[in-house]
Amino acid sequence: MKLPVTQLISSFCFAVLSTAALAAEVAPVMDSKSCEPPKYPKAALMNEETGTVHMGFLISTEGKVVESRIDKSSGSKSLDKAALSALGLCKFKPGTKDGKAEQLWAKVDFVWKLE
Repeated sequence: MKLPVTQLISSFCFAVLSTAALAAEVAPVMDSKSCEPPKYPKAALMNEETGTVHMGFLISTEGKVVESRIDKSSGSKSLDKAALSALGLCKFKPGTKDGKAEQLWAKVDFVWKLE
């Protein structure tokens, strides 16, 4: 069965565009061995505060944190601040866009729990 030329061209363009969209961006990855885990703030420990802090780190092409932010709070300002400060010192494998290192945001979650 032969397809009309216009249908072949449309199918080919769709396949090329789909492949390009899939391979476009790879997020930075934290090297967890490059930094110390956050330490529980004394007041938060005494108050038995727990929760998950969702953070964003803007990572340079060299793998260093350029900017940081809290995307969703754990519910405790001291836990959020401790996680952001400690994890902001970590090194990252830079993200890539179309195969080239590029400054991109990395999402990092940290769970505070009492043991």
